[in-house]
Amino acid sequence: MKHIKIDPITRLEGHGRIDIFLNDDGEVENCYFIVPELRGFEKFVQGRPVEEMPRITTRICGVCPEAHHMASAKACDAVYKVEIPSAAKKLRELLYSVFFCADHTVHFYALGGPDFVVGPEAEKSERNILGVINKVGIEAGKKVIKLRSIAQNIIQTLGGKKIHQVTAIPGGITRGLSEEEREMFAKDLEYFIEFAKFTFKVFDDYVLKNSKYIDLILSDNYTQKTYYMGLVDENNKVNFYDGKVRVVDPDGNEFCKYEPNEYLNHVAEHIESWSYLKFPYLKKIGWKGFVDGKESGVYIATPLSRLNVSDGMATPLAQEEYEKFYETFTGDHTGKIPVHHTLATHWARIIELMYAAERANQLINDPEITSKEIRKIPTEIPSEGIGIVEAPRGTLTHHYITDERGIIQKANLIVGTTNNHAAISMSIKRAAKGLIKKGTEITDSVLNMIEMAFRAYDPCFGCATHSLPGQMPLELCIYDSNGNLINYKRRY
Repeated sequence: MKHIKIDPITRLEGHGRIDIFLNDDGEVENCYFIVPELRGFEKFVQGRPVEEMPRITTRICGVCPEAHHMASAKACDAVYKVEIPSAAKKLRELLYSVFFCADHTVHFYALGGPDFVVGPEAEKSERNILGVINKVGIEAGKKVIKLRSIAQNIIQTLGGKKIHQVTAIPGGITRGLSEEEREMFAKDLEYFIEFAKFTFKVFDDYVLKNSKYIDLILSDNYTQKTYYMGLVDENNKVNFYDGKVRVVDPDGNEFCKYEPNEYLNHVAEHIESWSYLKFPYLKKIGWKGFVDGKESGVYIATPLSRLNVSDGMATPLAQEEYEKFYETFTGDHTGKIPVHHTLATHWARIIELMYAAERANQLINDPEITSKEIRKIPTEIPSEGIGIVEAPRGTLTHHYITDERGIIQKANLIVGTTNNHAAISMSIKRAAKGLIKKGTEITDSVLNMIEMAFRAYDPCFGCATHSLPGQMPLELCIYDSNGNLINYKRRY
């Protein structure tokens, strides 16, 4: 048995490797997606005051602290049973929409985009943001830097810090927006829409007009049919901050729709001994292993999933792109037929970039955004609360149980990437089996195209590894030169 290792995997948040095992015929026998790090926040937040959680959980990740800040604040609101003022909700959503623009931009230009803009078979020294800039032009780099700079300035103002924000608290938010700041940010945010339009042009020029790339997206190597999950508003339109979680089956039919406090009725978590990440699945179907299809409880929660569960986008320019997206892949612009092509997630992501830009512009021009009524003091005895938002990488759930003093007794986090763990593992194996056949020369390009299967999910493993059952499990496997297991040690 031959062992191929991709270590480290690249252009992701966190660390990981891929182990591929070939049988004697040179075919892929099995494939494992290994994430060696452990964050363990579910365990060590026990005993902390719940009001500290919006500040503590931002430390889970330096890439998407805003997502944990918002999910945690919403969970704290629920713990104290407090409905926050309308202006506070809009300020949180404004910060969050700006964050989505910045985050999706990083993935498109620095992480995922190089595979398409520069090319999956290009030299690896060129598959990065500098390669993208070299291909698209120096102005593209300036545009990305400008958007990131504006976004960081707004996030620092609204969140108190550029990273690890501190202003969302139980009952609302500690910092409002002055009229002078609103006017300044309103001018800045107009640029976000122009930037999103520019990104669509890049995608159109370098991806949609390249038939080779389209064939790659549509290939079986990057296609699997699963359930899809995402947050929707009262009109079943995509929403990042608020609403109900909707799940559709592989045919696009609604499977369930639930409030955050009902999530345990619909989602359960499977554990494998070889990973610190859990494997969430749909409870009513059950865990059937690493298989797709209607009979499997595996679901996906990504930008593609959010589009698949929705009836469209709540803003006009994003809706135009939504209809173009579905017309291209299914022939039906309404979106009622799901898209199952993993690499199409890149296109879905920039549709969300446009939505976030438009939504931020709506909010900054809302007269209520400068209201001084931004917090309601909690008065109820704390007990239990659940907060859900859409992180850029998927549905993010924070669940806290406290004693009557508000001290955390138990915490459960289902992070965006965690939702997709089973699907990512399946996608990698499918790509490896499709790309590596008997006699295939294992080149850097082949290995990169296997990595593309996980990169479309934009996984963040810094956020996702929190399973710690009380001990530090360790497995040591020793293989001989023929791939035979000759020694095995296990510690629990």
